[in-house]
Amino acid sequence: MNLVSIIIITITFIFSSVSLAQEESQFPITIQHAFGSSIIKQQPKRVATVAWANHEVPLALGIVPVGFAAAKFGDDDGDGVLPWVAARLRELNAKTPVLFDEGDGIDFEAVAATQPDVILAAYSGLSQSDYDTLSMIAPVVAFQDAPWSTNWRSMIRINSAGLGMKKEGDALIKKIETDIAEQVARYPELHDKSAMFITHLDPTDLSVIRFYSTHDARVSFFDDLGLHSPDSVKKISRNGQYSGESSIEQIDEFNDVDIFVTYGNDNLLTPLNANPLMSKMRAIKNGAIVMLGNSPLATAANPTPLSISWVLNDYISALAAAARKSQ
Repeated sequence: MNLVSIIIITITFIFSSVSLAQEESQFPITIQHAFGSSIIKQQPKRVATVAWANHEVPLALGIVPVGFAAAKFGDDDGDGVLPWVAARLRELNAKTPVLFDEGDGIDFEAVAATQPDVILAAYSGLSQSDYDTLSMIAPVVAFQDAPWSTNWRSMIRINSAGLGMKKEGDALIKKIETDIAEQVARYPELHDKSAMFITHLDPTDLSVIRFYSTHDARVSFFDDLGLHSPDSVKKISRNGQYSGESSIEQIDEFNDVDIFVTYGNDNLLTPLNANPLMSKMRAIKNGAIVMLGNSPLATAANPTPLSISWVLNDYISALAAAARKSQ
């Protein structure tokens, strides 16, 4: 080994040591959230996550969690891991970690068994009881405002802060924003269109229309895509909840909706068009409907750090097709 090589290796080691020391010097870290605050005393080495998609933040930043919630929706092969998560695990040459079954709520024993140093839950619906129980296992990074109201940017900011990787989290946000901007620029027809996200439609009972409010991540994502929420949705969103509902008799109030987005498939179109009240909704009358089905696309409509770029083009294309039908 020549002298130049030795010098380069030495300088690299010094800078790596300085970088590591700077990361460790950030601790202890205090994370403020809806339940108070959590103190993370040192750089977490064993990271567990609960609820929806929080594991995607450490994965995107190169950290494989010791455990995270199994996917129950949009998981085509039934292995509990969504395709973009599986792809990232392969990139990191990592095996699938412990998957928590949250079908009946958080599996506290399973979480405890992974012996985490921190539990990430910035996007979740934690109750006070959930938080208290998890806090007996490890410091918990919870949502800052209300259940299920954390958007994808805040999910990254809050969870990355809990990892002592705030700068890396900010860089990840900028990268995703660049990806979104490049895709949206290809579809000018989306500009200034309004969209409404329906939570669920029961073709046997269309007496009530249930939808996500402006506080939900699915709806706030519309803003990133050049869309906006109609005044009718904003009005009902004032109660601070992530969802709302309205009697079908008030369907005229939603005539300011250009695009109608919902789960389900084309089998819903017949009962929607046959319903004497629903069929009067302008978006439905125009056929400006995006049916997400039960697929990875439906899952990714709730934007997360790894899913956005994975299905962004397909999602925007579907929204743009509906926008072209709106009048």
